[in-house]
Amino acid sequence: MEKTKVLFVTQSINPFMEEHSFAALVRKLSQGTQESDREIRVFMPRFGVINERRHQLHEVIRLSGMNLIINDTDHPLIIKVASIPQARMQVYFIDNDEFFKRKNVFHDKSEKFHEDNAERALFFSRGVLETVKKLGWTPDIVHCHGWMTGFTPMYLRKMYAQDPHFSDVKIVYSAYDTNADEVLAGDVLAKLSFDDVSEKDASEMKEPSVLNMNKLAIRYADGIVYGSEALNKDLTSYIDKSDKPVLTYNDEESLVEAHQEFYNNILEVETVLAD
Repeated sequence: MEKTKVLFVTQSINPFMEEHSFAALVRKLSQGTQESDREIRVFMPRFGVINERRHQLHEVIRLSGMNLIINDTDHPLIIKVASIPQARMQVYFIDNDEFFKRKNVFHDKSEKFHEDNAERALFFSRGVLETVKKLGWTPDIVHCHGWMTGFTPMYLRKMYAQDPHFSDVKIVYSAYDTNADEVLAGDVLAKLSFDDVSEKDASEMKEPSVLNMNKLAIRYADGIVYGSEALNKDLTSYIDKSDKPVLTYNDEESLVEAHQEFYNNILEVETVLAD
């Protein structure tokens, strides 16, 4: 019997982003999922705060080299990889000098949300899916962690719906209590239109914010996870109204086992395409 394949798409994971709130959780879950006899791949952005020398990141030439069009502009996609030896895991990094070279993550030195955070999220989501295709790897479950992955479920159900790598995939989205009040700059719907995403497909982005990116992800997901013990009340209400399978918050002790059971349940749920 083939192993279930789980793709983790996350904005942070230990040991590369130790200071970020849910990096340890994603590390424990991905490692525990692999140790539960599932096959995994892990992707995150190569933020400029990551020490490439210390963590021994290196470029994967055979996966790099393509350009992605974001907001009608070509951006080179660079793929890097690093190992977590004690976990026998590899992490793939989506890189681009314009989007990720800066020595901060989501805010500049004056604590202002980066003007191009929407484009960075678009590039990251597209970069992950294109790289997975290049790997020739077909996941059974795509588990997205954090608002920066919020476009990924929509892309899977719209732009990549007929792609054989993703046509049967189940989508799980973990929402976290981070950056919910931040607003994304620019006309995000216009940026999405270059990927033939209609206003109806991403209506949440009429008012582009981190909160609404979470809602967009939930709309297209098959199952929702509370990654934080408490979430924004508006988001909690949205999850309740979605009428989708929900995994409530689990601490580190029960995290892995609860998720494996949830994955099994999601694999049995019929995918309902969002309107």
